[in-house]
Amino acid sequence: MELLERQAPKTVVNFVNYIDSGAYLQSIFHRSVPGFVIQGGGFKVIKDDNGATVTAVNAFDPVENEFGISNTRGTVAMAKLPEKPDSATNQWFVNLSDNSGSPAFLDTQNGGFTVFGRILYDGMAVFAAIEDLPRANFGEPLSSTPTVNLDVTKPAEIENFVWVSNVELHDVTSVFNDNILSFAVDAGNNGFFEVHLELVVTDMGIVFEFDPDRVISLSTAPANMATFSAQNRTLTIPSVIVNETTLLNNVVLSLTDPANLQFTLVSFE
Repeated sequence: MELLERQAPKTVVNFVNYIDSGAYLQSIFHRSVPGFVIQGGGFKVIKDDNGATVTAVNAFDPVENEFGISNTRGTVAMAKLPEKPDSATNQWFVNLSDNSGSPAFLDTQNGGFTVFGRILYDGMAVFAAIEDLPRANFGEPLSSTPTVNLDVTKPAEIENFVWVSNVELHDVTSVFNDNILSFAVDAGNNGFFEVHLELVVTDMGIVFEFDPDRVISLSTAPANMATFSAQNRTLTIPSVIVNETTLLNNVVLSLTDPANLQFTLVSFE
């Protein structure tokens, strides 16, 4: 999951606070609505003498609503109470479909549901697998809980739930996903920008082309960003996450074709 801190800063801080507290370890996905959402963050499963006990995750203070990105497939948004836009705490959901408009209208109802992340790489295959699981009714709010090999004649075990066994948080400058490098950059006197570079096929090595239509001016400098030197035409990205397991450091690209705004990969660690 990529956290969209520039678009929803307060929500991302809230989410990271839950991660840092350990709240999401052994948390379960307690709600699955095929074709709509898969929801988690609100409950944990703990092993006991009777099999497993589901308990509520302790909630921090609600976070202010920051709707700004549409609830399309693969985006991650905060759950909240009905008719209370600023009530989101620990629960979040993954959109399985485009829920921005009809019939869900998640972009307009209740102040709009704040998207603060997106699922990367092959991650939606995981949620598609969860979507296909049978669901059990453990009573509200666990009336549509995805389960694995559940025997309804016996007490539920931890293994019968879809639960989070590990959480890792990486502070990276750039994300490479769907052949796009996205990051914030210090352009010198020209200011700070969020930009996107697309991988293009050439005979000159690994080349990325700058997309001038997807540039966003930033009012403040992000804590983690790339730098561009107009003097030597060099773009330096401190860190890039490439897939689920690969992180590259000190990625250097050179502006080799100014007319087409193309950068060639020079080196990385």
